[in-house]
Amino acid sequence: MNYLTPSLAEEILKAMGKKEVIEVNLNLYKDNKKEKVFLKEDKAIFPEGEVEKEILKKIAKDNCVYFIKEGRVYKAAIAKDGYYKLVPTIPPTIEINGIRMHRTKELNPYEDTLNKINSVGVRKGEKVLDTCMGLGYTAIEAYKRGGEVVTIEKNPNVLELAKINPYSEELFKGDIKVILGDAFDVVKKFSDEEFNVIIHDPPRFSLAGHLYSEEFYRELFRILKSGGRLFHYVGNPGKKYRGKDLQKGVMERLRKVGFTKIKRVKEALGVIAEKP
Repeated sequence: MNYLTPSLAEEILKAMGKKEVIEVNLNLYKDNKKEKVFLKEDKAIFPEGEVEKEILKKIAKDNCVYFIKEGRVYKAAIAKDGYYKLVPTIPPTIEINGIRMHRTKELNPYEDTLNKINSVGVRKGEKVLDTCMGLGYTAIEAYKRGGEVVTIEKNPNVLELAKINPYSEELFKGDIKVILGDAFDVVKKFSDEEFNVIIHDPPRFSLAGHLYSEEFYRELFRILKSGGRLFHYVGNPGKKYRGKDLQKGVMERLRKVGFTKIKRVKEALGVIAEKP
């Protein structure tokens, strides 16, 4: 597939009428490869197909990833049970009903992922559970560090966008186990002390309160090995304007089900804990 972003569409539009060919990256900068795009007055000819000038103008104004496949142009967005789209950050993130899955203001989605992974560390040979897959950056990074990775994704629309995203392709090569389902239910099927590391990065509390519950934490405690580590992304929703401290409540519930060495990880907007 060839991928188009608003900035790339704008670059191509500016070159039209001035150049006959332009070399650009068509893989969302996953690599440094550049490919030739041939320019006409009314269209651009990509390796995967032609795109009319009017379509390029539309893409240039739309904060979404587009892609060309088998000669046709598609928008990486799904309007089903809400609105889901692939946002052209590098690497991309998903926006669901206007809410982005990754932090993108202070850092990019990959740096966001590293903060979470680094907070617990993943060592070669450890079994890792990533409870909320999204685009799979956490699962992929854990696998690259030698982990045996299981990841869970509840939403089939998110799974479909992950299949489009070039940065997610390692998810579907067979070495990472992907489970479609609600983590709240899926974790009940795992054996006692099955995982060395759990990375829990749920949607915000208002959208998935059950994934912040004592009942769910008790299951995470059960499936974690003795000495195992948990990272729990929490964020700070409401803290700035309403004085709420959601992390404090999370820490209290984790302690109640048996976790120890619980502390905040400021740079990752979450907490870490261990099973004694």
